[in-house]
This record gives sequence, structure tokens and C-alpha cells, in this order.
Amino acid sequence: MQLFRFANPGFLYLLLLLPILLAMYIYHDYRRKSSLKRFGDKVFITRLLPEYSGIRPLIKIILLMTGIVFGTIMLARPQFGSKIEDVKKQGVEVIIALDVSNSMLAEDIQPNRLTRAKQAISRLVDDLDNDKIGLIVFAGDAYTQIPVTTDYVSAKMFLSSISPEMVPKQGTSIGAAISLGIRSFTPGEDKSKAMIIITDGENHEDDPVAAADEASKAGIIIHTIGIGSEQGVPVPVLSGGKKDFLKDIEGNTVITKLDEEILKKTAIAARGSYVRANNSNIGLDEIYNEIKKMKKQELESTMYTEYNDQFQIFAGVFLFLLIIEFVIMDRKNRKLADIRLFRFKV
Repeated sequence: MQLFRFANPGFLYLLLLLPILLAMYIYHDYRRKSSLKRFGDKVFITRLLPEYSGIRPLIKIILLMTGIVFGTIMLARPQFGSKIEDVKKQGVEVIIALDVSNSMLAEDIQPNRLTRAKQAISRLVDDLDNDKIGLIVFAGDAYTQIPVTTDYVSAKMFLSSISPEMVPKQGTSIGAAISLGIRSFTPGEDKSKAMIIITDGENHEDDPVAAADEASKAGIIIHTIGIGSEQGVPVPVLSGGKKDFLKDIEGNTVITKLDEEILKKTAIAARGSYVRANNSNIGLDEIYNEIKKMKKQELESTMYTEYNDQFQIFAGVFLFLLIIEFVIMDRKNRKLADIRLFRFKV
């Protein structure tokens, strides 16, 4: 199976021109037909304007829009991976454990805790080069979202889909996330494993400090990021299409507070550091700078190392369509009047 990619995916935004062109054509066609109706019956107008064609403008816009599609794909440079190699790099394995409990929707960090954390992780992935990254999501239990990999494109794609709805059990189980992280690292690569836990620290399910101690024995360093405010804020939810706040079984509004103490103890138990997030800085950069100081290990990964451009056929079709669109005139050519290629009912 070959890997497909676009070398210049930014050009795909040109496809946004298509609905604009279509809207302009529909508006212009409506104005044109309205103007013709003022002069009388359609048959009468046809006799007065023998060169008039209702179908040619439609064909021209279809050719133009199809040409834009092929031209855009040409500029984006579609490529297929043609050579697979086992690549060895010097790096560190990093697993990020992200809290996706309902309390992460609190808005003391704008726009909310979870969204800001995802944005910070996305920027971190953009800066990765040789290191492997994995992603665990957790609430009442922990789940592997992305196994450790160097496929940063897939990592960002899966990151965008993360939400509290993806986990069946709510709560906050930091210990379960750590235990899953211990099992998720590649075996036998000691001294090059780090885990970053991003959470508000409201742990109600287990003992994260004990789990962090087990991780430390396995050679894993754990860093924690506390996201939220100590004062406490309500958790927004949608109720009947309107914004409301999460309530407990007694009808009281749930207030979520950052528990820094448990996060500090967890980091200390696994020889890591704790960082307090705020609206301007989540703290991932500071922690990753510490991780980069760790001893690098040889990491193997299978990846495509050569790609073949496949834009040529799109370029050919693009030029062909533009030439045809240019040759076809809006009106009939008297010298070619007997050719019935575009004589359809309109």
C-alpha cells in the first residue's frame, strides 16, 4: 500500500473559489434571462438573436470549474510514496496523556481548558523532528488514542477529533492513564521515555502517585501540567440548545477546581516537573525543552523516504480544459451554424 500526500496542501484552499464562481454564474444567468424576457416570447427572441446560445455559457462555466479543480490539484502536487525504509533516528519517546473529562470544558482557560490543551499539543507536534509521540485520553478510564509514532500528520488528525463524548466513563483517573502509558512505550528503550499529563487534577478514581512511582521504576519520567483555576468555575453544558451548567444529582451546580497538590506529588514521584498553565502559556514548550535534554536513544521507524510526483496528468487535463473553454464562444458562430454540437433545449 502506497502512501499518498500533497506536497503543497495549502493550494487546496483555491477550491473555495468554486462556490463563488457558481454563485456568480447563477446570478449572471438569472439577470440575462430576465433581461431577455422583457423583449417578448422566447421563440421571437431566438429569431431576433440567431447567435444567442443558452447552453454555451453553462458549458463554459463547467469547463472552467473543472479546470480549477484539476489546476488546484496540480499546484498541490499529489505524490505517492515509492520507497519504504527502516529509518533509525536519535530521539525520545513522548506520550501525552490528555484529560477529556467534562471538567475540561470549563472556561477559566479560554476558550476552554480542553481546546487550549489541544492547540498547544498541535503546535508541539509541528515542532517535532526525530522524537516519537503517542497520545492517551482519559476520564474515568484511559484509552490509547495514538500509539507511539513518528507519523505526525496522523497524530494531528486524530487530535482534532478529541472530545469528552469519546469516552464512555466520566471521572478523572490519572493513575489509569499512567498505567496505560507504562504499557504503551516501546520495550527495552530505557532512559528515553517521558510522559506529559495535562489535567485539572481532580482525581477521584485511583492513586496517581503510586502509579507514578511504578512508572519511575520502569525508567519513565512524568511531567504534569495543571490547567484551570484554584478558585473554581462551573462546567458549561448545552441543555435544550441553550448554554447551562453541569449539575450534580441534587441539582447543585458543579464547581471544578485545579488540584495542584496531587499533580506536584505525581511529578515528583516520577522525577519530573510540574507547570501551571494559564491563558497565555500552557507550559508544553517548557516541559519539552526539559525532555530534549534527556539521553537520546536509537529509535527505529518504518517510513516512506521517496515520493513520486503525480501532477503531470492533472496539468494535462487542466490545460486541455482551459483551451476548450477558451475556444467555445458565448454566442454561436455563423460559419459553424450547421454544427449542432450545442443545440439542446434550454
